[in-house]
Amino acid sequence: MQSIYREMPSEMIRRAGWKPIALLVLAGFCFGRPAGSAISAADTSLTTWSEFHRPNMARWNPYEHILNAENVRGLVKKWHYGTPGGNFSSPAVVNGLLYFGSEDYGVYALDAKTGNAIWTYPTGFYVHSSPAVAKGVVYIGSENWKVYGFNARTGAKLWSYLTGAGIWSSPVVANGMVYVGSADKKLYALDARTGAKLWSYPTGGYALSSPAVAGGVVYVGSYDNNVYALNARTGELIWKFATGNHVFSSPTVANGVVYVGSWDKKLYAFNARTGVKLWAYRTGNAIESSPAVAEDVVYVGSTDNNLYALDAHTGMKLWKYKTGYEVVSSPAVANAVVYVGSWDRKLYALDARSGLKLWSYDIGNSISSSPVVVNGMVYVCSDGGDVYAFGLK
Repeated sequence: MQSIYREMPSEMIRRAGWKPIALLVLAGFCFGRPAGSAISAADTSLTTWSEFHRPNMARWNPYEHILNAENVRGLVKKWHYGTPGGNFSSPAVVNGLLYFGSEDYGVYALDAKTGNAIWTYPTGFYVHSSPAVAKGVVYIGSENWKVYGFNARTGAKLWSYLTGAGIWSSPVVANGMVYVGSADKKLYALDARTGAKLWSYPTGGYALSSPAVAGGVVYVGSYDNNVYALNARTGELIWKFATGNHVFSSPTVANGVVYVGSWDKKLYAFNARTGVKLWAYRTGNAIESSPAVAEDVVYVGSTDNNLYALDAHTGMKLWKYKTGYEVVSSPAVANAVVYVGSWDRKLYALDARSGLKLWSYDIGNSISSSPVVVNGMVYVCSDGGDVYAFGLK
């Protein structure tokens, strides 16, 4: 097979070299950052985080009322589960089970309360994609070029679809369709029940960003520097916008606005219907983190080591918090607290209004995975191969 390593821009090679996944990758086995999906009304329950973005596409859980800014300082480790490979996937938690993918080639289901393994499935190569769970099915991509559908309870494979290259992009499920990007430079729409291809759209670069779906439109970023908006049913292009560099970040959609970061160091806000740029905020370095939106505030990490809080309407900086290293983890917001990981090995809980640090925990390895917050628990994976669960004493 022809290697795509020679095709990678020098900045991509340099950044890939900072991560444990920096191996010589063959055609299609490529790098990216995870993101989200839109699922069912049942996923608005307190006990569910069914995909990267949550169904509201905003990485905000408005149903979390156990953890808050007053008691989050009391978080303690409840359990951790170790795998032989690094875990860049972000977990999904549905019906008492936690799902994630690993660099040991496995897709896992754990008991969310105890951390005990329920089932695992070996895909044959790295799984960096984050799972989406809908109607009893787990959807996830693998760098063996395949998108999978598994029975969420048993782990039985229901179907797989072979793309033209590796997948890090995380599936989105909406209206009976699964949307996912691939390093073959295409965005795919598959039948959620059978895995049959319904349409594909060619982007001009690796589609490593994960799509978001809102209002009948699919939004996704690409290594050709563009953000795309496509008709979710037909795949027809509605609009695209060229940023100044690769779009590693995954779009977040809230209140008719699309928010997404770029390697050009900027966080962008676009009119979701027209693609008109509303504002852009420049950070000190590339943005790989995917934004979270809650209560008219956008939260996003940057590889300049900071987490930013910006006014969602104007892009004005409200505050920033400096960690000890790069922030590629995407924040999660719940009950006025922002949770985010850093390559400084720590998971943070910050006051959403002020940016004041309320709590942190040194996991011992860098964190690229993005945390989820459900039913008084915080879950996150680590680059070193562990999954952690935190709750109150």
